[in-house]
Amino acid sequence: MKIALIAHDGKKADMVHFLSGFKNELQGVNVELVATGTTGSHIEKAGFKVQKLLSGPYGGDAQIAAMAAQKELGLIIFFRDPLDKHPHEPDVQMLMRICDVHNIPLATNPATAEIMIKYITTQLEWNQKL
Repeated sequence: MKIALIAHDGKKADMVHFLSGFKNELQGVNVELVATGTTGSHIEKAGFKVQKLLSGPYGGDAQIAAMAAQKELGLIIFFRDPLDKHPHEPDVQMLMRICDVHNIPLATNPATAEIMIKYITTQLEWNQKL
């Protein structure tokens, strides 16, 4: 399963902290991580293997949306900063629309992401035991 990770600048530390809490679970199952460029750099520094795409404002959000449209992703975690303006907001809206159109789970906050990661890792562990 491939999980895409995106975080606005004010949420990158939150993304790293979140992932660090699930490091053992994610390493124990067959999960590939893909992220927008800057978010991916932060995740990589925290010790995770991650495929880095372009930075969000330079097309990374669109790259992840294309992957979602082609059903290459099982989950997108996008920690958005709702209190700040973002010049690439149309890309963000497009990504969210693509997730809705193609029925791709999208977590936009840590509480939802936690539920999804726990479910996915439990299912993947179960499938590995079969």
